[in-house]
Amino acid sequence: MTVYASQHPLVKHKISLLRQDDISVKAFRELTQEVSTLLAFEATANFAITNKPITCWSGDITAPMLADKQPTLVPILRAGLGMLEGSLTALPCAKISVVGLERNEETLEPRSYYQNVVNDIHERTAIIIDPMLATGGTAKATIDLLKSSGCTNIIAVFLVAAPEGIAVIEEAHSDVDMYIGAVDQKLNENGYILPGLGDAGDKIFGTL
Repeated sequence: MTVYASQHPLVKHKISLLRQDDISVKAFRELTQEVSTLLAFEATANFAITNKPITCWSGDITAPMLADKQPTLVPILRAGLGMLEGSLTALPCAKISVVGLERNEETLEPRSYYQNVVNDIHERTAIIIDPMLATGGTAKATIDLLKSSGCTNIIAVFLVAAPEGIAVIEEAHSDVDMYIGAVDQKLNENGYILPGLGDAGDKIFGTL
């Protein structure tokens, strides 16, 4: 497994803007989408390509195109939906699978309440999208679910992540690469990332 912490100046800048305490719902949504697009480009940088025949204006040629089926984006409800539009900007033909997991605020363990995964998941790369990787429990449960559905190639994309969450995924799923906007300092006693973004789901949906 490889952890790719983005070094892109625009990602760093926009993540910093997301951290602002007085950020509006509108700005938080827009920045989340923008960073998601940038991270989607980074997460797909190693996708295989192959030369395929096409008819160009100047005649028949072979041109580089994706070798495999389009990936499936996997937003983790509900906060992951905030990254979907931005991810689709980079991958407009991607299929969408949805996983509903929520964290028990007392035990910090994930609870599953919904899932709808594309039928041919075994033929596609799954790209999990979620704004924050905190304890790692929700991401781990999502990877468990995808693998049990037959998926063998999984990538995870997060706006920010805590070292504790990264360690959980490294131990449980060493074959899953992670693309992260920023690796933060730690979790606090309540399982929130520091400095973090606050509650990304509440900020995206305006339920503060």
